[in-house]
Amino acid sequence: MKRIISDMHMESVVIGYGQTELSPINHLTLPQDSLENRTQTVGRPIPYIEVKIVNQSDRVVPIGEQGEICTRGYSVMKGYWGDEEKTAETIVDGWLHSGDLATMDAHGYVRITGRIKDMIIRGGENIYPREVEEFLYTHPSISEVQVFGVPEERMGEEVCAWIQLRDGEEVSSEDILEFCRGQITHFKIPKHIRFVNEYPMTVTGKIRKVEMREAMVEELT
Repeated sequence: MKRIISDMHMESVVIGYGQTELSPINHLTLPQDSLENRTQTVGRPIPYIEVKIVNQSDRVVPIGEQGEICTRGYSVMKGYWGDEEKTAETIVDGWLHSGDLATMDAHGYVRITGRIKDMIIRGGENIYPREVEEFLYTHPSISEVQVFGVPEERMGEEVCAWIQLRDGEEVSSEDILEFCRGQITHFKIPKHIRFVNEYPMTVTGKIRKVEMREAMVEELT
């Protein structure tokens, strides 16, 4: 976002966030928002809808605490075509559950922090892949990184990272592990590291972690 603003001279560019089931957004930044909020958040709820962030018990979390984004209002879909069961799972008491994790500040600005389905549970500890990814992005040789969980008999799941390096860089798995030690909690350090040139994608350009997980399961068994 900062490069788009500076290099492409798009000073008024904004961010919208939502999903198809919301026709299609529920948050938006505005040109007059601060640079921090325009580059690090998805903005505040759009008019005439309600947004809440809840925990696993469906209770609203305190300001700044992570939870699932839920939306209620005129833009929420009536349901999935021909799938009442899936509709009932997704829309509860009129609230659409997004499956996305986020925090909200005191002014209503929301930061997306991950996906519930992506959460890794290792030995009873909850690990959010995005947190590990954002740390690994600080490594000067890493261009792209995707973190996900793979099954493990004793711990339940282990952390796996698929890494793309910048052109001309040479880094080993041990280099990555050394970079992590003492900087992030030990159970968040990837046990499995693979260096790749590309990621499996959907036709719309979304990275398919499901395929990456399946490939690792096949490799490790």
